[in-house]
Amino acid sequence: MVNVIGLGYIGLPTALMMASHGVEVVGTDYNAALVDTLNAGRPTFKEDGLEELFQTAVDAGIKFSHEYQVADTYIISVPTPYDKFSKKVDPCYVVSAAESVLKVCPKGATVVIESTISPGTIDRSIRPLVAAAGFTTGRDIHLVHAPERIIPGNMVYELLHNNRTLGADEREYGEKVKALYASFCQGEIVVTDIKTAEMTKVVENTFRAVNIAFANELAKICRHENMDVYEIIRICNMHPRVNILQPGPGVGGHCISVDPWFLVGDYPSLAKVIDESMKTNDSMPDFVLNRIYEIMREKGMTDITRVGLYGLTYKENVDDFRESPTLQLLESQERHLAPGLKSYDPFIKRDLVKNQYHDLDGFLDAVDLVVIMVKHDEIKRQMGKLHGKVVLDCQNICPMPGVYHI
Repeated sequence: MVNVIGLGYIGLPTALMMASHGVEVVGTDYNAALVDTLNAGRPTFKEDGLEELFQTAVDAGIKFSHEYQVADTYIISVPTPYDKFSKKVDPCYVVSAAESVLKVCPKGATVVIESTISPGTIDRSIRPLVAAAGFTTGRDIHLVHAPERIIPGNMVYELLHNNRTLGADEREYGEKVKALYASFCQGEIVVTDIKTAEMTKVVENTFRAVNIAFANELAKICRHENMDVYEIIRICNMHPRVNILQPGPGVGGHCISVDPWFLVGDYPSLAKVIDESMKTNDSMPDFVLNRIYEIMREKGMTDITRVGLYGLTYKENVDDFRESPTLQLLESQERHLAPGLKSYDPFIKRDLVKNQYHDLDGFLDAVDLVVIMVKHDEIKRQMGKLHGKVVLDCQNICPMPGVYHI
């Protein structure tokens, strides 16, 4: 039996996928309300294909509990926040979950860490726990790292098709865990050592963050020179060895906006390019806020409460708002004690921030300047409703003449 620990954006789909492919699974989470919702037959967030996968897993016998189970294999999939000041990963949730597992697991159990962690975290934080519990790593407890590689909005497909990396002390147990993931994963599964697996996941997201930062920095340079950054990128990308990404209002989510800081925090004297790239990406919400003020001055607008931010999530067509650039922008505005901007997002049904609207028409009626922060399909379909509005398009999706860009 497999006990999946942590039933959030990664743990729940992983548990459902395994159960749907013939693996006996119990999902565990400390949040009793979340477990109750799952036991009532309802997924706890929206995602394409998740409801169907959930029903298949329930029919296959998956169970949900807030108690840790006696199992052969444990998959720990809990968040790994970082300290915004020190830029170091905080493995407290992983450590807590591992401590709880070690209280109930039998000898011979395999403990798989799916959470994204900085290189060396298992050596520093998990192996000492195993020893303190009276176990010997490699004999009584077998450690494996299996970093997740999926993105909200396309989780089910990517769980099935993405390649995976597994890090293990012993090849034999790496292959056993590989067989477990191969029950559903159609991509290539590479088995390596634990520290290499830790590093590869962080490096993947760091590579993307650095390339996004280049595009964002280019947007700032082009704004200074009053040039069209999108036209410049389009022409440059005609070169066979150039593939510049698109700039945007910032970077959100719990991967690209967080994981590179693990390297900055652990290697502050070495990760200079990464550090500057992350600072560039983090500066973009303030850059957008300054663009809003510039446009207001140009248009003779004086009431910032007539400005609305479209999109609160960190990316299009999901309800995930972790590290959202819009929330970062609103937080920055609050620090400056400025009157509140209005906001709206079709995927956020509850009140998340002040001055938040829950219908597009009401939102548009209340504002004169619309800032497109997220390229949800809804706004692409409803572009006609933006006629007569001043538009700052941070995603380069609005074809109307006279639209402002970052």
